[in-house]
Amino acid sequence: MENKPTPITLQNFTTESGAFYATLNLSFQVFGPALHTAPIVLVNHALTGNSQVVGENGWWNDLIGENKTIDTTKYTILAFNVPGNGFDATIIENYLDFNARDVARIFIEGIHFLKIKQLYAIIGGSVGGGIAWEIAALEPKITQHLIPIATDWKSTDWLIANCFLQEQILNNSSKPIEDARIHAMLCYRTPESFKSKFGRTTNAELAIFNIESWLCHHGEKLQKRFQLSSYKMMNQLLKTIDITRNSDSFEAIASKIEADIHIIGIDSDLFFTVSENRATYQELKKYKNNITYQEIVSIHGHDAFLIEYKQLDNLLASIF
Repeated sequence: MENKPTPITLQNFTTESGAFYATLNLSFQVFGPALHTAPIVLVNHALTGNSQVVGENGWWNDLIGENKTIDTTKYTILAFNVPGNGFDATIIENYLDFNARDVARIFIEGIHFLKIKQLYAIIGGSVGGGIAWEIAALEPKITQHLIPIATDWKSTDWLIANCFLQEQILNNSSKPIEDARIHAMLCYRTPESFKSKFGRTTNAELAIFNIESWLCHHGEKLQKRFQLSSYKMMNQLLKTIDITRNSDSFEAIASKIEADIHIIGIDSDLFFTVSENRATYQELKKYKNNITYQEIVSIHGHDAFLIEYKQLDNLLASIF
């Protein structure tokens, strides 16, 4: 099932900030049945992810694959790489040119290029889910199901503040990727998760706490596979999710989305809090009948969408 990203060259793209790109590289991977032979599920990757959804290095193998929740014998899986994420060797230094909606527009161009008239579902966690919201806002008829997980239709002040700190670290640290990753892990997990995992134990060999050793390991691991420009780009997108930017009200935009919307929150998420998810659901319920809200119950925080596969399987079973 391993394959390499297929490139598409987009012509004459202007970002919302007015930056013009004569050409822009967009790459994608397809898993399962060939395009146009089965219902298509678009999977949007999160901050350090990529289009390798399944396979040897697939980041969502537990959820997607043969006879898994999203069964690749029944559904075609389509995944784009966010331009500049580095997975397809495309580097974009001017990350401030882009926001989450620009990437949604780029993905929509990719969908049109592939002659896809309608998707069965768009699913994504974290920033990938935010981009899913942006796609549905721009193209209300594009998918039958919209499944935003551990995300929301906008970046809150709390999220923007953490992204601002990430940007400060990325621009000013002598070990930017490692240090930014260490800070990010404190947002992706919870105090309870760390207590359960480490219990204040120490690494005798290194003479440090195991939590410190674990954080350093994650920083070094990301440094080996991720570029600085990619981290800056993805952090910028996370900060700029907002389907109402320079546009109509949330009600005006969301009420036009024809898809069944299945919001999945995480009760311990420190990044995209359940209070925001519940508020979004309550607002949508006023003018949409085809909307559900469900929660993953976990001590692990934001990262639970990559950990609690049995719960996700139960929550998604009726859709797939």
